[in-house]
Amino acid sequence: MTNTPRPLAIGSRLVGPGQPVYFIAEIGINHNGNPQLARQLIDLAAEAGADAVKFQKRVLARQFSAETLEHLESSDKELQFVIPFLQQAELSDLDFARLAEHTRERGLEFLCTPWDQPSVDFLLSLEVAAFKIASADLTNDFLIEYLVATGRPLIVSTGMSTWPEIEHAVALLRESNAPFGVLHCQSTYPAAFKDVNLRVISRLQQFGVPVGYSGHERGIAVSTAAVALGACIVERHITLDRTLPGPDHAASLEPQGLIKQVRDIRALEQALGEADRFLSRGEVLNRHALRKSLAAARDLRAGETLTRGMFTALGPGSGVSPQRYRELLGRPVPREMAEGEQFREADFADLTPAAVTRDFPRPWGCVARYRDCEAIAAWAPDLLEFHLTDYDLDHGAPPEREFPGRVALHVPEYYQGMLLDLCALDEAAREASVAVVRRSLQVARELVALFPEHRGPAPVVVHPGGMSYEEPALDKEALFAGLRRSLDELADEPGVELLLENIAPFPWYFGGQWYHNVFVAPEEVTAFLTERGARMCWDLSHAQLYCNLTGRDILDYLRQVKPLIAHLHLADSSGTDAEALQFGEGMTDLPAVMRELADVDAPVIPEIWMGHLNEGEGFLVGLIRLKEAIEAG
Repeated sequence: MTNTPRPLAIGSRLVGPGQPVYFIAEIGINHNGNPQLARQLIDLAAEAGADAVKFQKRVLARQFSAETLEHLESSDKELQFVIPFLQQAELSDLDFARLAEHTRERGLEFLCTPWDQPSVDFLLSLEVAAFKIASADLTNDFLIEYLVATGRPLIVSTGMSTWPEIEHAVALLRESNAPFGVLHCQSTYPAAFKDVNLRVISRLQQFGVPVGYSGHERGIAVSTAAVALGACIVERHITLDRTLPGPDHAASLEPQGLIKQVRDIRALEQALGEADRFLSRGEVLNRHALRKSLAAARDLRAGETLTRGMFTALGPGSGVSPQRYRELLGRPVPREMAEGEQFREADFADLTPAAVTRDFPRPWGCVARYRDCEAIAAWAPDLLEFHLTDYDLDHGAPPEREFPGRVALHVPEYYQGMLLDLCALDEAAREASVAVVRRSLQVARELVALFPEHRGPAPVVVHPGGMSYEEPALDKEALFAGLRRSLDELADEPGVELLLENIAPFPWYFGGQWYHNVFVAPEEVTAFLTERGARMCWDLSHAQLYCNLTGRDILDYLRQVKPLIAHLHLADSSGTDAEALQFGEGMTDLPAVMRELADVDAPVIPEIWMGHLNEGEGFLVGLIRLKEAIEAG
């Protein structure tokens, strides 16, 4: 039997499939009875990025019989080794309390394995968020029943257990309606690779609860592989030195091993991603460079009947997919074509601007640049949005004639190799960014003079900044403070309305690998704009990327920011960084989005990457698909 596991709530974290792997650094008894060593191990776990540390608590008189403890010389050699060490390694109750407090100060969850009922009672006084049931106690129904009564989530290790024993314990926990997860475990210290049997993880998943892995093997490869097989909890013993005395040190990770283990698990959980196939930004770029397009195999005369032999596939991938050649078989060649010339979307459908925009169901706009604004204006859009570059600011020649409709302007994202950043903590960089925006606002005022029908201030779209390279920024409030200063300095500019744009979590700037730290989540966008009484440009592609990353719903995002929208940029997106795709090439439910946008008073603008190629073919296809989505809604 399988079903969707219900996640465990451990402290502030949800633990289960679809959540980040919950990494437990098992200190156990590797502190050797030294509370200072225990503190060092807590600090190591925090620095490595673990989610929790776990100790062990026991009352030996409740774990072993009096006969065993009093006559150790008559016991097996394993007990003769481990019991004296357990006696020596047990921490005082005061030490436990202090360590629990230190754990929480370091931002970790304090977990513990109780080996007996008095230890359960003591740990409840420390307000532990969850209990771990050791493999040795999987068959101890008395302890399990006592733990179930606490109401705390339970994590159950299954080492040294037969499958019927595991089934019995799971049935007991289910009957009690306890929140629990199970860990595959091989209880040998250290465990040989041949004995680990990671495929048991898949078998444990049939119970329909979160499944993890408690590893005692050497190295980090096996525990990382467990995540690939579906483990959503990983527990590893940690030590400062594997040669220290004690039963668990040899199977533990030393500091560098722990750091690498957590690092590799975090990298793997990102790489595992989703079951859906989507394009990354790198793949989008490589499709253009390396994919083939449908092309003419020889010179073709207009009117010839197209046959299979007239087609070939040639790079680059900027044209129509060769998969579509069957759509043209038997049709007349649409135009004179030279050998190797690519077929275009216009060869499949009427992409004349008049045909595309006829009876368009709501106001629409288009992106333009100085070099193509005359051609785009001939399509008669309701709004032209000029995307400025740094070259346009320094050397560009604005158009010299008047245009119908309205105008908007997009500030350059960078200037002479510098990313504009109105949030910049470096004051010189922030001031330089403000200066570029101020120059752009003057251009906007000059463009408005060319649009006699334009009424009100000119909308000027600007990215807020707040990005960092390779690592996220820690002090978001400082970034927002910089943004407030920048906007205050620009507040006296007449005739324009500055519209901040929501940004993708991983922007494309200079090849990617950037983090955008502010103006990404809808809550912070709404809070900041409401505080200032300002409006925004809403970018669908950026918002969808954020939702893809966080698992949130794009319509919920839209509903939060909708009252603040003054301008719309619309495109599809894929994954967490492939933005500005043609509609239908990404993950957005466009009809649902357009239904939600029906009452937003702003022209729809297809902001499609490379949409200007082939006389604006990408923009025109985008308008067709927008029209279809609006009518479908």
